[in-house]
Amino acid sequence: MTGHPPLLETIESRAARLAAYAEVDDLAEWSGWAPFDQALPEVPRDPGVYLFREPHDAVVRYVGSAGERAGGGGRPQGLYGRLRVHRTGQAPVSGLGEAALDRALGDVEWLAARLERLRTSGPERVRDWARDAIVRLAPEVSWSAQPSAADARVLEARVLQLLRPFDLWNR
Repeated sequence: MTGHPPLLETIESRAARLAAYAEVDDLAEWSGWAPFDQALPEVPRDPGVYLFREPHDAVVRYVGSAGERAGGGGRPQGLYGRLRVHRTGQAPVSGLGEAALDRALGDVEWLAARLERLRTSGPERVRDWARDAIVRLAPEVSWSAQPSAADARVLEARVLQLLRPFDLWNR
């Protein structure tokens, strides 16, 4: 994991980041940004790409994609299914779940609160910790539905190429 981002972003690096964001915006039709804890009912069940950003500074931190994803043999779940996995903490060691948990485990106050909860309420499942680590971030999400999983992978690769220089949490 890299260290903390610099406290002060230079004018040049901010301009480069905003130019990359404009390029990403031009690559596809994106939803508006929405608080992640409220967005799930609006997310389509199509394949696509999603972005997570920090709400206080609007810096994009994570880029992911979703294919058709048929949950339990039912209808395809696409973006909805993938984001639901993040929302419920079912992916604690992959992608956003891991990045959020890594950061939460470095937050002494968050850990102290979790330990107090352990003392008073007993142990919890890893998925609870992973879910709460994402809740702790209070991220905003935007997505772009795509015609197929292959199209989503192509878009994701291009977005990652553009945004990787700007401290993404993707590994």
